[in-house]
Amino acid sequence: MARDARDEARRQLSALAADPTAHWAPARSLEEDAALLGRLLMAAASHQQSAGRAADVAPDDVGAALSLFEDMRLSLDRLETQVVIEARRRDMEWRQIAQYQGLNSSQAASQRYQRLMTRLEEIRQGVR
Repeated sequence: MARDARDEARRQLSALAADPTAHWAPARSLEEDAALLGRLLMAAASHQQSAGRAADVAPDDVGAALSLFEDMRLSLDRLETQVVIEARRRDMEWRQIAQYQGLNSSQAASQRYQRLMTRLEEIRQGVR
């Protein structure tokens, strides 16, 4: 999906929120974690650009950032499956879902959904 299309999607979805200050917990958690990762990267870049005058980013800080990704992936997988379920509930065809996901075929979209569902179920059962 091109940048303009993504920007349009954000604008369109922003119009759905009756209260822009309301936050849905799973999305809010992702937003907070992404902001923390951004702060780490900004601090690291600032340190490099100022030749060491800014506070150094320790390896433990980078490790803490890396530890956030698994939970973020899990949250994104859950959100994606919920949105695909909603799309199917609204009679969207796999072909349409594939198009919005930037995939080449309805089969690819269906397979992606199945992989996500399998992964989430394995995590739920403690297999992963």
